[in-house]
Amino acid sequence: MTLLLRLLGAAASGLLVFASHEPLGWWIAGIAGMALLYITLSPVRGQGVSLRAGAGYAFVYALTQYLLLLPWIGEFVGNLPYVALSIVLAVYALLTGVAGTALARWRYGFLAFPFLLTAVEFVRSSWPFGGFAWVRVAWGQINGPLADLAHLGGPALVTFATALAGAALAAVILGSGRALRIQAAVPVVLVLVTGLLAGLTVNSPEHTTGTVNVAAIQGNVPRMGLDFNAQRRAVLANHVRETEKLAESGEDVDLVFWPENSSDVNPFTDARAGQLVNRAVEAVDVPVLVGTITTDEVGDRNTMVVIDPETGTGDHHHKKYLQPFGEYMPFRDFFRLFSPYVDAAGDFKPGDGTGVVDMAGVTVGIATCYEVIFDNAARDAVHHGAQLLTTPTNNATFGFTDMTYQQLAMSRLRAIELDRAVVVPATSGVSAIVHPDGSVSQSTGIFTADTLVEELPLRDSITFAARFGSAVQLILVMIGVICAIAALWPIVRSTRRERR
Repeated sequence: MTLLLRLLGAAASGLLVFASHEPLGWWIAGIAGMALLYITLSPVRGQGVSLRAGAGYAFVYALTQYLLLLPWIGEFVGNLPYVALSIVLAVYALLTGVAGTALARWRYGFLAFPFLLTAVEFVRSSWPFGGFAWVRVAWGQINGPLADLAHLGGPALVTFATALAGAALAAVILGSGRALRIQAAVPVVLVLVTGLLAGLTVNSPEHTTGTVNVAAIQGNVPRMGLDFNAQRRAVLANHVRETEKLAESGEDVDLVFWPENSSDVNPFTDARAGQLVNRAVEAVDVPVLVGTITTDEVGDRNTMVVIDPETGTGDHHHKKYLQPFGEYMPFRDFFRLFSPYVDAAGDFKPGDGTGVVDMAGVTVGIATCYEVIFDNAARDAVHHGAQLLTTPTNNATFGFTDMTYQQLAMSRLRAIELDRAVVVPATSGVSAIVHPDGSVSQSTGIFTADTLVEELPLRDSITFAARFGSAVQLILVMIGVICAIAALWPIVRSTRRERR
């Protein structure tokens, strides 16, 4: 393969993996993308790939994918931060390229490559500033059979299975003999069959302890013509109005869920905001989970709080996993040199709670917006008794971009992983009702006022992923590191000898 063909192959592999993500959601494209990436790094017809070239090809793969996947970041702050983030994320792929090229020289390197890719994804999803797990390969498999592996090992196992199916498919294409091609075909078939079989055990009705009728309120936001303070009050008024419409409809609901920032004016310090929230709660006469901003001795908090018509203010969840460069600004003085938008970032402080709140006797687990990408957010909630999950979010800043669809895919994968229904209330959409098998029974449009009502199961199961998901990921990562060292060490020693 010529340099140009490999570069085109690398870019095409990134394009394919992008296409697996929502809103396109072509899950098979994710497997094809992994196959093409492995082919790009592999020797073809006697033409090998240097480690340096492999690093470059992997960088092109990643940069193509992220530039297509993340334009929503620039919707508010402009293209510079969005492009900069894409480049930074693509730098991690240099590790994939260098070690992946070395592994591709092995006869059975296609079996080791998925471990490597999972290990690099773990690093990118963990460091720095908590990492950026938004771009995990796993999210693109939500519409395919591999998504059902999530309840066995979480997103890490789904990423591994996608890369294994892709790399093995590449080995079938590149195989130099019939025996090797047959051997390589086995993992492809095995992974897909395992995913299909895993789907038979997803959604466990025997663990249903009851049902609850929930309502997700999407009040919508004004698009223009108001200053910042007036807009915040308009958003609150919209959610109050939609909740009162629910009460007038006669729907018999047990719990009502508002989105993140639905009351961006603190109802505990602003009398008018407090009156509006209480009016809505009294109208439906059931507990309402309200998204607001609170302040305590530590600082500002992004808070979801239960307001009960009888007992008043109840449990709360302070967002624990905050979005860097948005909800807080690391190294603010330094980054101010590059962008005037730096001072628009908040200064919120993370919470340290259990991730659950009590709503009329129902234990609800909360992963607020950005928290959905963190494995421990929803897992901790389940370990603390969550019978139902919610991922309240505020995506209004990102307009009509793909962001809200990508985020919904994450909530769907969490539902499968943890065997819980998930209520997704969004200020401006997409709001959705997700069942424990990851299916969406109802959803709203973007920038419309709407309400979703549905009866959902309450579960007490602890899936294998909830219990051992972190261990599964650690094992995959450790094997990936060992494979990388085993592949690179002989090359490093040989290079040193030649220099001597």
